[in-house]
Amino acid sequence: MYVAAEGVEHHPLVPIWQELVVGSIAFALLCFVLMKFVMPRMEAMYQARVDAIEGGLKRAEAAQAEANQLLEQYRAQLAEVRTEAARIRDDARADAESIRTEILAKAREESDRIIAAGRESLAVERQTIVRELRAEVGGLAVDLASRIVGESLADEARRKGTVERFLTDLESAGAR
Repeated sequence: MYVAAEGVEHHPLVPIWQELVVGSIAFALLCFVLMKFVMPRMEAMYQARVDAIEGGLKRAEAAQAEANQLLEQYRAQLAEVRTEAARIRDDARADAESIRTEILAKAREESDRIIAAGRESLAVERQTIVRELRAEVGGLAVDLASRIVGESLADEARRKGTVERFLTDLESAGAR
């Protein structure tokens, strides 16, 4: 690799100055192109990547915070619903107790009314039976008295007065 120039032989370890100039110009041109066009694009892509990652982290943190907030809201709503359900159960129990009390009061009233009606019916029936018995006892007493006395007590007014007086005397004697 000897280069022959003007009859001088070139040493292999010493570079040729023209190659150094051309190499330096090519290196400078390559650096210029890389700095002007390639590096800004790489920097923009790097920045976009960093923004995407940081934005994703921020969005994830925001989503996590929102999820925690929603979870707390749901827990609060659940507690409210449980409280409301307990209140509704208590109201239902109170309503059931008041309805039960009301039904028992109505049943007692109905029972008292039925008992009073039965007593009234018994009193009317007793009066009817007493009247029928008085008439029958009166008739039997008059028949018996007319047989004993031997004369007819057919006079209705006299007979009725006698029977009434006799029965009144019996009642007053029984009341003593």
